[in-house]
Amino acid sequence: MIRFLLILVMACLTSSGFAQLENKPKETKAKMDWSKTNVYKRTSDHLMLQFGAAGMVGKPDTFSTTGFSRTANVYILFDFPFKKDPRLSVAIGPGIGSDNYFFKNTTIDIKRQAGIDFARDTLNKYKKYKLNTSYLEVPIELRWSARPDNMNKGFKAAFGMKVGTILDAKVKAKVDRDVNGNAGYWYKEKSKRSFNGTRLSLIGRVGWGNFTAFASYTFSEYFKQGLGPTGVHPWSAGLCISGL
Repeated sequence: MIRFLLILVMACLTSSGFAQLENKPKETKAKMDWSKTNVYKRTSDHLMLQFGAAGMVGKPDTFSTTGFSRTANVYILFDFPFKKDPRLSVAIGPGIGSDNYFFKNTTIDIKRQAGIDFARDTLNKYKKYKLNTSYLEVPIELRWSARPDNMNKGFKAAFGMKVGTILDAKVKAKVDRDVNGNAGYWYKEKSKRSFNGTRLSLIGRVGWGNFTAFASYTFSEYFKQGLGPTGVHPWSAGLCISGL
C-alpha cells in the first residue's frame, strides 16, 4: 500500500509539472499582450523633478564661469498611451525651468540699454555671483516603457522637445567688498530685455523605474539679436525623479 501511494504521489507531481510547462508559454504570451492591460489606471510619470548641471555652448571669452552652474525643473505631464501598443505614449504638460550660471571676476550689466554687458572685474570682490533665468515651459515627450502597466518599474526612454517663455532674468551677488570699501551685502538686478523671450529645446531621458538621466539642448539663441553675444546655446544634464 505504501509503495502504491508513493507511486501515485510521484505520478501526480509529474503530471502537475508537465501541466505547468505546457501552460508557461501561454502565461508568457499573456504577459506580453499589453493591449489587454488597463493602462489608464497606471502610474504615468505625471510629476517630474529634475536637477543637474547647466552650461552654454558657444559662450565668448568674457564668460568667466566658475563652480557648479546648475538647473532645476519641475513639470506636471499628462500621458496618453497608444491603443495598439501602450508601451508607447505621448506626454505633454506645463512646468517651470530655472538655470543658474555662476561667474568669477565678472560684473554683468543686465539693464544696459545697448544690451547686456559682461565685463571683467577685479576691483569688486564677490563671494558669489550668478545669472539666473527662469521659464514657463511645456515639454512634449514620445515615451517608451517596458512596463506600461506600472511606469514606476522597468526600463524607460523618452525624447522630444520643450517650448518655453521667459518669466524672469536677474543677476544676484554676495559682495565681500566693493570698490568703495563697502562690505558684506547682497546685490540684485532684474531685466529680461536682452534675453530671447522664447526658448526651444531638444530633450531626452533614459533610465529605470522612477529614476532617469535627462539631457537638454536649447537650439534657440539665448540672447536677443543685437542685445547680447550671438551663438550662445544653453544645455543641461542630470537626474530626473518621476512618479504619480
